[in-house]
Amino acid sequence: MAKVNSPALNVLSYIKTNKIQFVDFKFMDFPGQWQHFSVPVNQLSEDSFEDGFGFDGSSIRGWKHIHESDMLIIPDATTMFLDPFITLPTISMICDVYEPATKEKYSRCPRNIAQKADAYLKSTGIADTAYFGPEAEFFIFDDVRFDSGPNFSYYSVDSIEGKWNSGREEDPNLGYKPRYKEAYFPVPPTDKLNDIRNEMVVNLMNMGIDVETQHHEVASGGQCEIDLRFAPLLKAADQLLMFKYVVKNTARKNGKTVTYMPKPIFGDNGSGMHVHTSLWTKGKPLFAGGGYAGLSEMALYYIGGLLKHAPSLLAFTNPTTNSYKRLVPGFEAPVNLAYSQRNRSASIRIPMFSNNPKTKRVEFRCPDASSNPYLAFSAIMMAGLDGIKNRIDPGDPLDKDIYDLSPEELKDVPSTPDSLGKALEALADDHEYLLKGDVFTEDVINTWIDYKIAKEIKPMALRPHPFEFEMYFDV
Repeated sequence: MAKVNSPALNVLSYIKTNKIQFVDFKFMDFPGQWQHFSVPVNQLSEDSFEDGFGFDGSSIRGWKHIHESDMLIIPDATTMFLDPFITLPTISMICDVYEPATKEKYSRCPRNIAQKADAYLKSTGIADTAYFGPEAEFFIFDDVRFDSGPNFSYYSVDSIEGKWNSGREEDPNLGYKPRYKEAYFPVPPTDKLNDIRNEMVVNLMNMGIDVETQHHEVASGGQCEIDLRFAPLLKAADQLLMFKYVVKNTARKNGKTVTYMPKPIFGDNGSGMHVHTSLWTKGKPLFAGGGYAGLSEMALYYIGGLLKHAPSLLAFTNPTTNSYKRLVPGFEAPVNLAYSQRNRSASIRIPMFSNNPKTKRVEFRCPDASSNPYLAFSAIMMAGLDGIKNRIDPGDPLDKDIYDLSPEELKDVPSTPDSLGKALEALADDHEYLLKGDVFTEDVINTWIDYKIAKEIKPMALRPHPFEFEMYFDV
């Protein structure tokens, strides 16, 4: 039974005081989408936080076969929030997934993997906390249409801000369409999305999420960014899912739509998710020191691990075929595996805004927000820890603008994989570092690879692309 003043009792007290009518349970599927179901509030008791609720695991992507489908979710009472997007008074809680027969956490539950990563970090004695601060970029569109069939395929996105609409009849067209690659930080009326971003921020703060800033991003057509304050690994992943939920639903309430798809617009910047990360122990930062860019030896080895394992790491941090349409040269995308202070053309940057040791961190710039944050953050940390444990030298920093380097200067700088298939091949060849502490398992790695090939790579490879008609129809 729950203890006095326990999180479970706090939830039950909140329900009674605020006349809550429903409880919504949210949990993560394997690829990276939140799932949910709701129960009337009278179905929740103290025992629910131990006994959980059953559901059909065979209907969740990447999980069970139909002959072994029964599973349990158990809510984490510490994650409760009042859900502003459900009409009747409803609280939401994030859940862990369990095997009903053994009452053990399900090995393919992404949140379980993040929890095991936290436990492994503590077991190493290297640090007791890994902090993560994601910067997830996204597009706000006014309209999106897409479809495909045996004899057709198309997509169309639109935005009042799109430069392509400069000549459109809008009764009246008032102009102020930000130019391609020039939409970073313009004031209104060029930035037409400031009010909706503020509304998103208020909704986030009302849910207990600490927001640092919001702004327009580089691309025309409604690219935006809202930055969350750093948090421990598990909490950071939980909050990133809450963030995406809030942003999408706030946009919908305003008659707009949001995508975290990395490259929805051709010829302009894609959406990344720069991930800031650092290790701490007993409240003290471990990445500050007397080395390059004010980094400790530990931080440099952590970078060495990220650079060594980056090709396989990207199978989790950039897990869609569309991810690799962003990771191409010329659009500020970090395709060259190097590190540098201040330099945003490097895949790993050391921010230099402050000399405070508590702000010293490593920014991994490859990831995008199509990733499953539990898997992505865990894999990033595991790669960094492998660098520390094996004292992997990151080599010399690259403090030049990488995009201005000659082919001769670039020939020794390794690059990111140029496709999801290449990243999955790298993961198949290089994943021992992920298996330490049973954080990832061979089953998880193999299932991830098989799922991505069967459900994404092969279906994409089989279909004619609309642009192929422009290139080849008259052959």
